[in-house]
Amino acid sequence: MSGSWATRENLVHVARRAEELGYHSLWAFQRLLSPVDGSWGQTYRSVLDPIAVLAHLAAHTSRIRLGIAVLNLPFAAPVLVAKQLTTVDLVSDGRLDAGLGLGWADEEFTAVGVSAAARGRRADEYVPLLRSLLHDDVVEHHGEFYEVPRSSVRPGPVQSPLPILLGGAAEPALRRVGRLADGWVSSSRADLTVLGDSVRVVREAAEQAGRDPASLRFVCRGAVRLRDGLGADRAPLTGSVEQIRSDLPLLAEQGVTELFLDPNFDDRIGSPDADPAESMRRAEELLGGLAPTG
Repeated sequence: MSGSWATRENLVHVARRAEELGYHSLWAFQRLLSPVDGSWGQTYRSVLDPIAVLAHLAAHTSRIRLGIAVLNLPFAAPVLVAKQLTTVDLVSDGRLDAGLGLGWADEEFTAVGVSAAARGRRADEYVPLLRSLLHDDVVEHHGEFYEVPRSSVRPGPVQSPLPILLGGAAEPALRRVGRLADGWVSSSRADLTVLGDSVRVVREAAEQAGRDPASLRFVCRGAVRLRDGLGADRAPLTGSVEQIRSDLPLLAEQGVTELFLDPNFDDRIGSPDADPAESMRRAEELLGGLAPTG
């Protein structure tokens, strides 16, 4: 999704190769801009649009699921996002997982002309409205942030319901997941050694809302970095293929139900200054070495 390796040819190659190797899903993320001082890091300097990428890859795959982690919900009206998600779900024959977030970058809020204030209240209104736009025959909504005149928004997605996941790390955001969403997606900056604490908060909130915690999905974005010669004090998902694979039980024990490995956050791969051929070599090593075993 980011950097010099994110070309049309490489997108298709990685998607098809992942499907051949038995991977369950492909994931894309959103970033609208990057400060010119580079303070957000290399990964965010050059990023493709997730909706366009997944629609493209839907045409080049047949089985593997397509996930977004995440679209920042304040950046676009629910009716627009509903239309985009429905279209990707239709052209992929029902393979989309829609992850939504609240956004964190003041620069992006300024650029889209939306206030960052009251993001939590906005999300509380947004998610139920989005579900209604996706699945109800007739929609009418008059809320604090959004107005939808009595309308029909057709066609609907293949999946009913289309899975909606939420990101977020603060306790109010995690409790919102338990109340409203089909699951949680961790961030690229999450401490992978304590994900279980967040999982517990989500589960507790679901129980308090009268929902079944066992029905929720807990998706970990694993920022993976392929390195040789690291010792026992290495960070999780950083090291050789064998070391990275040995970290997977740690995540499962904390309640993570799905893990996607994201090499875009490795500056040797996801930077626009990285050598694209070397990036692909590293990606191929990860794809083959960490392929599901059945």
